[in-house]
Amino acid sequence: MFQDDLPFGESHNVKLPDVIPVLPLKEAVVFPYIVVPLSLGPEKSVLAVDQALGDDRLVMLVAQRDPSIDDPPSDQLREIGTVSMIMRMLKLPDGRVRILVQGLARARLESLSQTVPFLKGRIQRLDPAKDKPLDLEGQALVRNVRDNLEKAIHLGKNISPEVMVVAANIEDPGRLADLSASNLDLSTEDAQKLLETIEPIPRLLMVNEHLHREVEVLDMQAAISSQAREEIDRSQREFFLRQQLKAIQQELGDDDEFAEEIATYRQLAKDKDLPKDAFEELEKQIRRLERSHPDSAENSIIRTYLDWLTGLPWCVSSADNLDLENARAVLDVDHYDLDQVKERIIETLAVRKLKPDAKGPILCFVGPPGVGKTSLGKSIARALDRKFVRVSLGGVRDEAEVRGHRRTYVGAMPGRIIQGLFQAGTNNPVFMLDEIDKIGMNHRGDPSSALLEVLDPEQNSGFRDHYLGVAYDLSSVLFITTANLLEPIQPAFRDRMEIIRLSGYTEQDKLEIARRHLIPKQLNENGLTKSQLRFSKQGLKKIIQGHTREVGLRNLERELAAICRKIAVKVARGKNVSLSIRPPQVKRFLGPAKHFNESLLDRHRVGIATGLAWTANGGDLLIIEAVSVPGDGKLHLTGQLGDVMKESGQTALSYAHTLSATGCYDKKFFAHHDIHVHAPAGSIPKDGPSAGITIATAILSMLTGLKVDRKVAMTGEITLRGAILPIGGLKEKALAAHAAGIEKIIIPQSNQRDATQLPPRLRKKLDFHFADTMEDVLEHALIGWRRNKI
Repeated sequence: MFQDDLPFGESHNVKLPDVIPVLPLKEAVVFPYIVVPLSLGPEKSVLAVDQALGDDRLVMLVAQRDPSIDDPPSDQLREIGTVSMIMRMLKLPDGRVRILVQGLARARLESLSQTVPFLKGRIQRLDPAKDKPLDLEGQALVRNVRDNLEKAIHLGKNISPEVMVVAANIEDPGRLADLSASNLDLSTEDAQKLLETIEPIPRLLMVNEHLHREVEVLDMQAAISSQAREEIDRSQREFFLRQQLKAIQQELGDDDEFAEEIATYRQLAKDKDLPKDAFEELEKQIRRLERSHPDSAENSIIRTYLDWLTGLPWCVSSADNLDLENARAVLDVDHYDLDQVKERIIETLAVRKLKPDAKGPILCFVGPPGVGKTSLGKSIARALDRKFVRVSLGGVRDEAEVRGHRRTYVGAMPGRIIQGLFQAGTNNPVFMLDEIDKIGMNHRGDPSSALLEVLDPEQNSGFRDHYLGVAYDLSSVLFITTANLLEPIQPAFRDRMEIIRLSGYTEQDKLEIARRHLIPKQLNENGLTKSQLRFSKQGLKKIIQGHTREVGLRNLERELAAICRKIAVKVARGKNVSLSIRPPQVKRFLGPAKHFNESLLDRHRVGIATGLAWTANGGDLLIIEAVSVPGDGKLHLTGQLGDVMKESGQTALSYAHTLSATGCYDKKFFAHHDIHVHAPAGSIPKDGPSAGITIATAILSMLTGLKVDRKVAMTGEITLRGAILPIGGLKEKALAAHAAGIEKIIIPQSNQRDATQLPPRLRKKLDFHFADTMEDVLEHALIGWRRNKI
């Protein structure tokens, strides 16, 4: 039972003893003047209450820093707490104790004088400075806090009317702050900060901020509740109105709108001539739609599915234009050169003309950026009079992007293949899958494996999208893929396709393409005429040589666009412009040249050889330097060389060792020297199986003291016996050599067939030498080698 209440007066009239029992509170803060019920569990707390009731009923209430500790040490107790009087106590059967306390005053817990059997501490009372009359700012703050309390009550805050009566009659800002704080849902940290703020006005300011935030939260909560009630009321109202409308339509004998919609779906299915399994699925979904509630989520999902099913071009085809002359004319108009590619496309069209149901191969255009892979697909579609659909697969990692999501997922959609056919409106478009070498893979599946079914002519007649759930015939679609690199493509995926390489363009090719395509396009896009802006041949050469180094055309088009924009500014300002772009004007509009043939050495040098490398953006020159340093025959390789090039360097060194017996260099050289081989531009990683003969030439030049011809470039791999192995990417490397001013190229004898397929203009400008062994390479690369050879 509760013990009798004791008479209690104003807190500032109560004299506090120096040492009183201490009660730790886990997640509570008690403010002065506030009556709070507390539940105590630990035995120490019960003993402390008993002791306080036997003395003067005073206890020190302090918050714990870590509420998970049952018996907190002194360092876990807050320094500032509240001296409170126990007004009532009730002992429960389970041993716990409930007490009713009223805060008296703030106090500092100086130290613990006793820890067993309960906590007892020495305290010091904390009172604010001497009360001063409230100034205007203080009076306004008191009124503001009262107003916010009123607003909180109106917005649904559970504050008793008695509290508002007390707050309305309190003039002391400190007591008003404590009263307001005790009725807010504050965290223990925020409440402790208020308790530790001794001065009234700063404390009231902090309380006012918490009150303001509470009012904003309550206001937002009320708005959300109101909106939810409005949505529920509207949904109920719409349901009743629909039921009434349905009853009225039945009374009047009018056609049901819902029945018309069902009939529309069935008519679309007949018009599209759906296959049997698709028509059966349509009927099944229509029956589900008839049974579902009009406003249910399932109803919306079924309608979306029926829209996709009836919107696909199941049997809608476009008539092919198989006129081979017209196709060749379209390809010639849209693209300069690329004769081998055009011939392959014409062959595909010829086969389709003779055997319309022939299952031809999937073409895959592989080449650097900007060589015209995507535009070739558009030209094929234009030549055939087919729709063109392009889907970029770069970065796709989810199998559902190809096969679609199952309808069990919220927001499920068909895959990219079905979406593309839906947009095209025909079942036989030219469908380009762009950037297939950049397809990713993660835990959701492998999109490359999903595409195997799409690109296999033997399987794609029954392609099953997860969303549709029925087979769709893709055999009429002309699939074309593009890639920058062949190596990242999955082998099984690559096996489904016929690879057609687009290596890049020579300087003459770029001149013609700029004149025929790029310049007219940029003049049109920038609102200029041929009379206002012209490009001379020398001016175009200056742009190509000094401002672009790629094998494609994108940078060239950007530079042309930059000049056109500068002229467009003059025309827009009302100036009469008629300009021909020559080399001086190129420097004026585009600035100094951005690229130079710096890789071509200024003179013949010892220990420096020029190699040729292949990159994703075309070919490039690779300079190899070799020097001797004091040592004991070790090989040092620098320049961020990959594992393959490091092995090429070691092989080249071993081959050089085998020539010591010929007397071309001192046999004791390696006893006192190391060899350091370096590839400049050390920040760029380099690797590949075609630098062996270049490294060997640089090392032997250094060993023999013979200079390497600066206008000779080479590419090929070397064996320990000195044999030369074939390489790839010959066209890209030849283009890079020609652009850099190289006159002679040494390539493996096995690549002679590849050299005959290079553009005639390129073969005329470069002198090709075919090497079977390293002796053949040294004869053409080292000046004076034959005279020193033994």
